[in-house]
Amino acid sequence: MNELQSLSQIFQNKLFRIPDYQRGYAWQDPQLRDFWEDLLNLQTDRNHYTGLLSMKAMNRDEKKKLDADDQWLLDSGFKPYQIVDGQQRLTTFVILLNEIIEFVRNLPENADAADESIYLGYENIKDIKAKYICRKRPPEGFVITYLFGYENDNPSAEYLKHKILGEKYGGTLRETYYTKNLKYAKEFFSNEIATFYGRHGKDGLADLYRKLTLHFMFNIHEIEDDYDVFVAFETMNNRGKRLTNLELLKNRLIYLTTLYDRSILDEINETALREKINKAWKEVYYQLGRNQNAPLSDDEFLRAHWIMYFAYSRKKGDDYIKFLLRKFSHKNIFLDSADAAAPEEDDTVPVATDDEDEVDDPSESSEPEINESTPGFLAPREIADYVNSLNETAEYWYYSFYPDECSSITKEEQVWIGRLNRIGIGYFRPLVTVSLVPSVGATSGERIAFYKAVERFIFIDFRLAMYQSSYQSSEFYRNTRKVYRKEMKLPEVTALLNKITDGDIPGALQVFGTKMDKRFISGDGFYSWRDLKYFLYEYEYSLVSKYKIEKLQWADLTKVVRDQVSVEHILPQTPTKFYWRNQFRQFIGNDEEMRYLAASLGNLLPLSKSINSKLQNDSFEEKKERGYYNGSHSEIEVSKEADWDAQKIYERGIKLLHFMEERWNFKFASQEQMDELLHISFVNDGRDVPAEISEEDDTDVSDQTSDDLSFL
Repeated sequence: MNELQSLSQIFQNKLFRIPDYQRGYAWQDPQLRDFWEDLLNLQTDRNHYTGLLSMKAMNRDEKKKLDADDQWLLDSGFKPYQIVDGQQRLTTFVILLNEIIEFVRNLPENADAADESIYLGYENIKDIKAKYICRKRPPEGFVITYLFGYENDNPSAEYLKHKILGEKYGGTLRETYYTKNLKYAKEFFSNEIATFYGRHGKDGLADLYRKLTLHFMFNIHEIEDDYDVFVAFETMNNRGKRLTNLELLKNRLIYLTTLYDRSILDEINETALREKINKAWKEVYYQLGRNQNAPLSDDEFLRAHWIMYFAYSRKKGDDYIKFLLRKFSHKNIFLDSADAAAPEEDDTVPVATDDEDEVDDPSESSEPEINESTPGFLAPREIADYVNSLNETAEYWYYSFYPDECSSITKEEQVWIGRLNRIGIGYFRPLVTVSLVPSVGATSGERIAFYKAVERFIFIDFRLAMYQSSYQSSEFYRNTRKVYRKEMKLPEVTALLNKITDGDIPGALQVFGTKMDKRFISGDGFYSWRDLKYFLYEYEYSLVSKYKIEKLQWADLTKVVRDQVSVEHILPQTPTKFYWRNQFRQFIGNDEEMRYLAASLGNLLPLSKSINSKLQNDSFEEKKERGYYNGSHSEIEVSKEADWDAQKIYERGIKLLHFMEERWNFKFASQEQMDELLHISFVNDGRDVPAEISEEDDTDVSDQTSDDLSFL
């Protein structure tokens, strides 16, 4: 059947269910706004083509899987359908219509009225709800059957009923990325309807209802064959909001379960395998959407799991999802082992970087690598093992982002994973995830040693040497799989990391010095080192460990708020006040030396309070009194100095470089190398210091703001 129908016609004696291979509700603000504006802009006497609604009548076995509460409606003549394409639009329609009904029901004049007495146009809301939302089984009405919804094992099924459509007594409902979208749609339409009512009143709502149910036209397409269902779903995803790779893969795997000969996968095992797939995807979507304010990426997880699970090759070619769809292809079920087409080598995972001026990666070889995947029959066990692995690793992928929520690791482990997230964990996240998986069997001590080695490698090779962000990635992607498969122990990876880092230290320090030369020439020095905040925070953290009181949070250094600054030049960049001109009088005539002093490491201080941004060009004593004495541990440490001069900047710079050596376990080549990094060795050149300037004789250049930190 292929014809245009209104929603009023579509919902005639039909029961709709979104099958398990479908994704959840993916529409967000742009799609909702388009839908709403199409409705508002539609003239009353015109029709709006809404799109294709592709559906398949359920067969006998599929009907048996319906909820017991649905069976009575089938006995009443309703015909059940699975939605193959168009579920996003149909879900949106149901949510919008339900919000219109609820808004009208809650109008003050309807406070005490029964649903059958409240009208929207020429229909009462009891009949409207019974036609489009749900029906109650007579005579008691205890059984409520929803005309549109998800299959029962979908986590969105109960959420839609209780949180969106208002059924009571839902109990504890698990929220996911998709349920968050359902909630947003409900709130979006609730707000828009209230605004619309304020302008157009109840008659306007009645007109809106008529347009929605009578003039939004769908092209109806009924599919009869199971094979066509899955192929249609996979090929129809180019309309509306495209399927993610994770959604596409779920459809593919469920489709494959329907293709096996019964001698290989009988009906009971097919059902069990399908349940495994649904269970895995339910867990994955729960973990990815667990932090509703910052849901994790579908594709990033699927790509990372591909690295954990399959043999890794850096040879250029198809990307990971093409490999997976080729691996889990119907050809590998229908074709004999000897005839199956060999899969091409899989691709590297490109890692985006924002590093400036990266140096070339000395680790990469031009030799091609062989992927160990071999052609052959795809057994059901391979699908089961793969989805079990997705199910197993999803939770620990989440903990790699939010280690404080992982109760199975120690506080020290949480701290170190937190460090990795602050410094930029890069391509190590899959390996960190694997280290947390219980079946790997790593001890707490082994994990801590590994995290320390990763952080040290990142700091020295990426933050000092600025190697390309893919440096050694092939090695550690391969090791990720080896550790996961228990072919390699985590301490072996730790030893390899430390060996590589130790070998890279001399070159890293040389590159760091060269890069710092360029920064000082530009006038910014250490202030423009992108990892300055991380370094200063680690120094602050060392003081926290000493004093047992945390004064400065990492968030204080990363907030982007007007008037919020995070690092200050103690000696201002333009020292116009008398105090600074007197303290640095032997350098005042040399602009380059003054710039170098202001930009040297020892002159830079992390701030814990936004009020310190007002210190600007004040004298050292004023800065101490107004901020430092009660600030971070680093501020308190500096506030103990009686005065601030060039020698103090040099000494503090050397102290911080010694901390760098101790913290990341390396040694600078010489004192001369440290002096060259600080760029202020001239403070020790033995020059004569002029007599102090009297305040009366000093000409103050300006009282305007000088310590400009706005670009941090």
